[in-house]
Amino acid sequence: MNRREFLSWVGVGTLASSLPVAIAACSPDANQAPSAQSNPPANSAPPPPPAEVASAAAKQFQVVGTVAELDKKGQILNKKLAIGPVLVVRNPADPKSVLAVNPTCTHNGCIVEWEKDEKYFQCPCHDSDFAADGKVIKGPAKQPLKTYEAKIEGNSVLVKVL
Repeated sequence: MNRREFLSWVGVGTLASSLPVAIAACSPDANQAPSAQSNPPANSAPPPPPAEVASAAAKQFQVVGTVAELDKKGQILNKKLAIGPVLVVRNPADPKSVLAVNPTCTHNGCIVEWEKDEKYFQCPCHDSDFAADGKVIKGPAKQPLKTYEAKIEGNSVLVKVL
């Protein structure tokens, strides 16, 4: 073996031996907090005060539209949320509250429409009907629409995204 072959093998060996370290550093377990049994570092931050915890809980809700928009159109369809599309309507049983569903029909993936006068969601593709709470009234759909927690705060309509 000459010097050039030897150095090539040393380079390959060095690269191969550092690969497990690089993979371990990028694994999800490497970014987790230390276990409860270990001592926290001296410079670790104290737990957040209750106001910050409440603020974090408030961040679970995302604005999907305004009350004015809801009242004007009778519904708010927002397709840009991290959880997917959301359709918000006034609760027929309590007009001061709102209901939110994923408007994707569970039968064939069409977007359902809110029938305000009849107070149910209807799929324009195959005529499946869903109650305001997402349950199937009439098929061919067999699964209910996914529902989300929703509320009105001030002039904003919010949906829980976590």
